[in-house]
Amino acid sequence: MTLQKVKQEPINLQSALKSDVRTQFAALCFRVVDDKTQVLLITSRGTGRWIIPRGWPMDNKTPSEAALTEAWEEAGVKGKALEATLGLYSYTRTISGEEVPCVAMVYPVKVKSVEDDYPEAGQRDRKWLSPQKAAKRVSEPELARIIKDFDHRKL
Repeated sequence: MTLQKVKQEPINLQSALKSDVRTQFAALCFRVVDDKTQVLLITSRGTGRWIIPRGWPMDNKTPSEAALTEAWEEAGVKGKALEATLGLYSYTRTISGEEVPCVAMVYPVKVKSVEDDYPEAGQRDRKWLSPQKAAKRVSEPELARIIKDFDHRKL
C-alpha cells in the first residue's frame, strides 16, 4: 500500500457546505510489542461492533489532529498521529433514524500510552489485536483491508 504524503491544512467549518456524503477522520492506533504490531479496536456505543476511533471534522484541526482527538475521547489513547493517510473506507451511519453514507479517512496513530480515565470510559470496550485478527473483527471490508495491510515499518 502506498502512503499519500500530502501537506494538510486545517479545515474551516465556517465555509463548509453540507452534502449527502459525510466525511469522518479515523485513527488506526498501533503499538509494537516484542517486535509484533498490535492495533487497537474499540466497540461502537450503539451496536457494540468492533471499530476504530473516528469522528467528524473539527474546526481549525487537520484531519490527522481530529483523528488523534477521537483516539483520546473514544479509546483513551495518547500518542502521535501521522499526517499520511492509510486510505479510506465507506460505511452507513444512522443519524436521527436516517441512514447516512459516510467515508472515513484513516490515519495511523503511534500509541505512547493508554489511559483508564478518558471521556468515553465505561461506554466502550478496547482490545489490542494483531492486524490479521483485527481485520476479521471489523464489519467494513475496506477497513479490514487497510488493517490487514498495515505495516508500521513503511510509515
